[in-house]
Amino acid sequence: MDKLWSPWRSQYIESFKAEPNDHSDESLFTRILKENKDKENYLLYRGKTCFIIMNLYPYNSGHLMVVPYKEALFLNELDNETRLELFELIDLGCRILTDAIQPHGFNIGTNLGRIAGAGIEDHLHFHIVPRWNGDTNFMPVLNEVKVISEAMNDTYDKLKNSLEKLTK
Repeated sequence: MDKLWSPWRSQYIESFKAEPNDHSDESLFTRILKENKDKENYLLYRGKTCFIIMNLYPYNSGHLMVVPYKEALFLNELDNETRLELFELIDLGCRILTDAIQPHGFNIGTNLGRIAGAGIEDHLHFHIVPRWNGDTNFMPVLNEVKVISEAMNDTYDKLKNSLEKLTK
């Protein structure tokens, strides 16, 4: 079996180890929610029990995360209402991305625990990664460079416009 390595991911994972922890028990997501600076933090949508935010370290342009307000390690720690809204917002995220940037498909998933790849392991979240035919290339493998095709602010504006259109 051939393997493709993605060494740039270690930079992302290491960034959480170096993060100052002056809020003791709060996750990055909880701090972002309290800051109430949605555009600066690329927070797209606040639901009743969950929210949609852009990933600051995206695999592809438009990489979203759906996060419950409640900090939890596992799905069984969330009530039924929260679990239902998680999946409703995953669907909404896919519809927003489809409207705004027309991906050919999606990778959707969660990493439960650091060993499974969770960068923020104490606050369960789902990733929605838009995918296009041919969106992987030699750059990450040969040069430890991931090419993101659009500025985060531009993508945020496109996604926010689509969200407003779809939720009218």
